[in-house]
Amino acid sequence: MILRRKRTTRATLSGGMIRPRTSTSIGEIPILKNEPADEKATVLVVDDDRLLRRQLYWALAEGHRVLEAETRAEAIEHLKREPIDVVLCDLHLPPDLDGISEGLAVIEAARAARPAVPVVVITGSDSKQVALEAIRRGAYGFFEKPFDEEEVVHIIWQAARVRRLEQEVQRLRSELGGRRGFGSLIGSSPSLEHVIKQARAVSDTTATVLITGENGTGKEVLAHAIHEESSRAAGPFIAVSCAALPESLIESELFGHEKGAFTGAVHARKGRFELADGGTLFLDEIGELTAAVQVKLLRVLQERTFERVGGAKTFGVDIRLIAASNRDLEQEVTVGTFRRDLFYRLNVVPLTLPPLRERREDLPVLAAHFAHKAAEKHGRVVSELDPGLLEALQEYEWPGNVRELENLIERLVVLTSGTRLGTEFLPEKMLRVLPVTSGPANDETTFEGAVMALKRRLIVNALHSEGGNKAAAAKRLGISRSYLHRLVSELNIQPA
Repeated sequence: MILRRKRTTRATLSGGMIRPRTSTSIGEIPILKNEPADEKATVLVVDDDRLLRRQLYWALAEGHRVLEAETRAEAIEHLKREPIDVVLCDLHLPPDLDGISEGLAVIEAARAARPAVPVVVITGSDSKQVALEAIRRGAYGFFEKPFDEEEVVHIIWQAARVRRLEQEVQRLRSELGGRRGFGSLIGSSPSLEHVIKQARAVSDTTATVLITGENGTGKEVLAHAIHEESSRAAGPFIAVSCAALPESLIESELFGHEKGAFTGAVHARKGRFELADGGTLFLDEIGELTAAVQVKLLRVLQERTFERVGGAKTFGVDIRLIAASNRDLEQEVTVGTFRRDLFYRLNVVPLTLPPLRERREDLPVLAAHFAHKAAEKHGRVVSELDPGLLEALQEYEWPGNVRELENLIERLVVLTSGTRLGTEFLPEKMLRVLPVTSGPANDETTFEGAVMALKRRLIVNALHSEGGNKAAAAKRLGISRSYLHRLVSELNIQPA
């Protein structure tokens, strides 16, 4: 927000004292003294000028809780320890050793919070370009010196209100289905509960975790849950799909590059390791890394340091690494495509997510969750699940696991006009395993009775041909073994 004054007389700064003059409005918004607030917001004032800090303190103290910091380091410590609602920062703090504006660094630190803390910056009238750069980096607004004290109070009140609204939106999203932590892993099957128990035990440590499982089982969801349940939850969670990155760019994406490191590198760029500093880095499909990148990754895990591509400066990082793969990395080590020493560095805490076909008892609750999620996304009424649909879901083998189930349920929500999701829009491969419709089993003069009698004869003949072996009979009929068991029970077929 750039303040455009309208019929406003600037304050003067005399002897370190801010002396406000008259002011009528900021843009089209009237300035009000003693703005109402439900509770005091916490404002962090960052400035190396002690007198100016004190004057800002007294200007804001009546309606806010005010903290002070003289340097970026002090400001970041406050942001880590205190529930800061707004930061008021002077852009002209002394630069750090790399020549980077400390004021801009404070903005980045505040924006890393969740939800982001709004930053209002103060700059000289000759530094509009720096102020615009601050806005580009996410600052909420800026003032030029000298400024009107009432304007400062008003904009801080507005920024605090925005902060509270963002926090409330985040809270409501969490309550309305945006489950967090291990609550995002839906289900109560023993196989899933076993994995969650292990993950919970390791979540608040710094141990490296290796998650294995088929595609679509929720490896990234588990990694994010571990991060959110850890002491690093306030830090960044950076996810990288190693399989999605071209081989020529993987090293640059992970470790960053310096200006001129290769053709097209017109600016220096941070890699994912730097972006994840203080938080968690998730490397999905880590088995796709080249041998050269594996060597560099091993060094980072051992020494927690690295160099950007094309650079000589060594960077230190504080990260928690979680890796994932749908491959058997031990087998990859045996055939020589994955480094043995790197595998042991990654495999400190191994977690294996079960495929959906091994946790069928979770299907109803997962389907209901995805139906609610899809209805909210597409503005539809939350649909009930037809028993026939649930039966078909139970019979299917789910090669795409939870991801395939979510996509299917979303499709049904979009295509169904009523309030009940049924089998009408199921793919053909799932329709052939639908359950038997109840009806008079012995009356072959009705359509339902004839169908059931035909199914009974087919099953009896298959069992007879396979000598009573139900697994072989199910294969002969082209249906699942569990579906055959259910039909045998429903049709009251007695063993020979």
